[in-house]
Amino acid sequence: MSATFEKKLSAAAGGDLRSLLTAAFHAAGKHSGEVEVIRLTDEDLQILVTSADEAAGQRLLAALIALGFEDPSELPVQWQKASAAGVAPEGFYSTTHHQTEVLDGGVWQFLPQQRMDGCITRRDGALACTKLRDVQVGDEVVIGMDGVRLLAESATETRPAFAFMSNDVSSERRAEVQIRAVVELARAARKSGKKIVWVPGPVVVHTGAANDLAQLATAGWVDAVLSGNALAVHDIETQLYGTSLGVSVSDGSVVDHGHSHHMRAINRIREQGSIEAAVASGVLKDGLMHALVERQVPFVLAGSIRDDGPLPETVMDLIEAQDRYASQLLDAGLVIILASMLHGIGVGNMLPGNVPLVCVDIHPAVATKLADRGSAQALGIVTDVGLFVRTLREQLVR
Repeated sequence: MSATFEKKLSAAAGGDLRSLLTAAFHAAGKHSGEVEVIRLTDEDLQILVTSADEAAGQRLLAALIALGFEDPSELPVQWQKASAAGVAPEGFYSTTHHQTEVLDGGVWQFLPQQRMDGCITRRDGALACTKLRDVQVGDEVVIGMDGVRLLAESATETRPAFAFMSNDVSSERRAEVQIRAVVELARAARKSGKKIVWVPGPVVVHTGAANDLAQLATAGWVDAVLSGNALAVHDIETQLYGTSLGVSVSDGSVVDHGHSHHMRAINRIREQGSIEAAVASGVLKDGLMHALVERQVPFVLAGSIRDDGPLPETVMDLIEAQDRYASQLLDAGLVIILASMLHGIGVGNMLPGNVPLVCVDIHPAVATKLADRGSAQALGIVTDVGLFVRTLREQLVR
């Protein structure tokens, strides 16, 4: 191939270099380029990237830097001031979930508040990973890729309990073994003083696992819950009417006029003014939401276009809901997603790559989709959510 684009890149030990090389070959095929290995040892990997097309070469370069490669020439980072609020300069560097450093003033500096799909800003001398909507006029914004390097995490180093799960998501693994690994992660997070954040979907209620999650909350294994209106609605419906989506939770029978129970549950809480007020008045006596209120565990219910009611606590302003989610994810040491693809992908995009992220779903495509959307650290467990929560509770709550 006659190359019009040529670049040398390197990656140092700290991850699985051979897996990184495989990912580089895959990226080359996708972006119409070639990768030649110059050096591969246990300590470092050096490659030559070429392409017959300059634009394709730049796209391949961007993909490889996002994987964890860096330019050994170490050019300093370039800055350009934002001329409009909420608008970054053309060619701004778009962040990944990997921990990032920038070369500024001859020194590699750590980028705080790491998250995916942001930009790197400097305001009053302080670096930040900033959402586009939060860029202010005059903020200095990194443009291009010079002076930026990623510290890609190794699954085997940061999450040894999950080394066996670092390949494809599969239903052909014993759930008990995987749950024991999650138990180890939960205990490690608790020991290090980090938060355990749960992202449950309403199927937690439908499978009868809401009470198990409530017991985990009461025992101190839940530091925040991020979900939508439906989780709380059906949990409260179960406590007030003994149904979930109009189906009896005791025997699975369809209850006459049960279709209206979730609306009656919403109405009852709105009459009280809030879920907390319903707990205080004795209207809500049990269940997951009752346990969260009693234990003073923060929860965020993010609204959507389909919400009925909604409950008074449901945040219908999307930007505000995102910000509340992000606030609760600060200092997280473990995030567990339970059959909630929409909220799970959103949470994954807010997390740095060194935070263990567990996705539990009966359908393997959900866990796979989370990883496809950029959360490479997502670890999938294909099993019944009710079984997972129940078994986890049995092992954590003695």
